[in-house]
Amino acid sequence: MAAPAHGEDSDDGMDEFMETFKTRKYKNAFNESNWEEEFDKVPMFMKTAPEEINPEKHPDLACIQSIIHDDERTPEEQARSLKDEGNEYFKEKNYKKAVVSYTAGLKKNCVDLELNAVLYTNRAAAHFYLGNMRSSLNDATAAKKLKPDHIKAILRGAQCCMELRNHTEALEWCDEGLRLLPTDKKLLELRAKADKHKREAERDARKAQIKAKKEKNEREALLAAIKERGIKLLKPTPSQHRASDGEEDDGGSSRALADLELDGIGSQEATGARVYMDEQGLLHWPVLFLYPEHSQTDFISAFCENSSFIDHLAVMFGEELPPWDTERKYRPPNLQLFFEDHKKGNLYQVDLEKSLLNVLQNQRFTVKAGTPSFIVLVSGSPFCKQYLSGKKVQRLK
Repeated sequence: MAAPAHGEDSDDGMDEFMETFKTRKYKNAFNESNWEEEFDKVPMFMKTAPEEINPEKHPDLACIQSIIHDDERTPEEQARSLKDEGNEYFKEKNYKKAVVSYTAGLKKNCVDLELNAVLYTNRAAAHFYLGNMRSSLNDATAAKKLKPDHIKAILRGAQCCMELRNHTEALEWCDEGLRLLPTDKKLLELRAKADKHKREAERDARKAQIKAKKEKNEREALLAAIKERGIKLLKPTPSQHRASDGEEDDGGSSRALADLELDGIGSQEATGARVYMDEQGLLHWPVLFLYPEHSQTDFISAFCENSSFIDHLAVMFGEELPPWDTERKYRPPNLQLFFEDHKKGNLYQVDLEKSLLNVLQNQRFTVKAGTPSFIVLVSGSPFCKQYLSGKKVQRLK
């Protein structure tokens, strides 16, 4: 048989390829060890899209993407392709990329209102799973505006309001959806949940209001009692009440007392205690005793204003003395009590038989940070003499 003429050869070289294929193994064929890996490179069978599409590594994908983003197609076609792209990302739970795709689709400004409504609704879903509830609600609102009967958008809006704890608005979304689909199970369940949470929130608000009113009345009664006793209070820091350092209430300024609102007479944050008035109308103060010789302190959380200092000191320094008193000299008969005039720095010695109220009412005494404080020294001790030297000391009458 004569050899074929040159013009009769295959134009695409398929005959030559087939002859070569019989004797030479195909290098790019799948095998048992890598077929799954190679299969995953084929766009149709990919489980997940690569983070970045490199035309050299992923030529098929690059080609498909160029088709998707082909500007020669109509805005509707491009937006629909971007919607599908976003849906694929959404299925892969790559919500950030889904948002990007849906946003790109919306930017095409196509005239298909229903398509735009779907893009908004889908982007609302992606935002929802990213935790961007406010953005999700905005998209659901935009979708409903374009398509008022879009149940998915209405349901998403209701869910966002629930997450934002806006139960009243959630009920409005649910009611709007139930007017369209009165038997929708999801909307009915969501409405029942929103109504329950709304009732609970209203109940809690009422309780909080009653509690706040009670606390306000107690606070006003307490401040009035302090004012009646003529007790001076050192105001909190300027940042708290815009008062200058050392500004105090002399018992005659109702505005100053109102401004304090217990911040200036309560040490609850620091010590867990605060001045209070009992059922008999007696004040109980948190009181601090300072022992500068040993850098120690004692704290009495509720010192009744009618109690004397010796009553408490006899308990604190009774049979069992504190471990830091190694010389066993802190006995009640040996103790002297002082308070400091915060303005002049003078010390005033307190009669241990006096009541707390008697001392608090002294014109030289000022309650600082809601906690009256006193210095305790051992009479005649070397430390006492050294501590008092150079200081002006006066004994209260």
